[in-house]
Amino acid sequence: MAVKGPEAPTRAARPARRLWLALLATVLVLAVLAASWFLLPVRTVTVTGNRHLSAEQVQALAGLTPPFALTARPGGWLYYGAWRARGLRQSPWVASAQIVRRFPGSVEVNVQERVPAAQWQKPDGTLVAIAWDGKVLPGAPLGGPLLVGWGPDRLPVARRLAQAFGRYNVQSVRYTPSGFTVQTAAGTAWSGNLGSLLKYSGSVKMFAGKHINIYPWGVSVQQ
Repeated sequence: MAVKGPEAPTRAARPARRLWLALLATVLVLAVLAASWFLLPVRTVTVTGNRHLSAEQVQALAGLTPPFALTARPGGWLYYGAWRARGLRQSPWVASAQIVRRFPGSVEVNVQERVPAAQWQKPDGTLVAIAWDGKVLPGAPLGGPLLVGWGPDRLPVARRLAQAFGRYNVQSVRYTPSGFTVQTAAGTAWSGNLGSLLKYSGSVKMFAGKHINIYPWGVSVQQ
């Protein structure tokens, strides 16, 4: 009489076994990920480059203010990424930011802040501080050349002129639909043509104390 060995698994049992193995592997992976959240917390945060914003404000914008994910302290160093730091991109004060994670639980945040460069008189008459890229900087002290005008929005060109005439100690740039008037410590220049105004910007120093009108064909000097 022949002795039968163990029967091979039926075809129906094989998929069930693979399913259980897949579930077990998933549970193990989730357990490892959960453990790493608590075993590798964010322990220290270093902020550099900030001037106007406090370190606490930068941490909050970067999503690094405890409690972190409802824990008693910041956690999940392994999972911290740019998506948590989206507040930095939304702040008008932050021109750029670099975030570096250092094992096992340190995050370094280096920010480059915008600097107040000019003051802009808005259409409603209020004065606000702006950076050279046009960003309004809330809470910044007023200073720099005054940019003001009416008609179509010509603020981007006014900013460009204020920068170009900066070497002549520009005081204001006024714009209307007909052109731009640039007031400097050396004198005043008007032109209806941006290219001509930039080309002959040195005329304000050449004719110091005068008012000059700049045209594509030349310069007119007034007392």
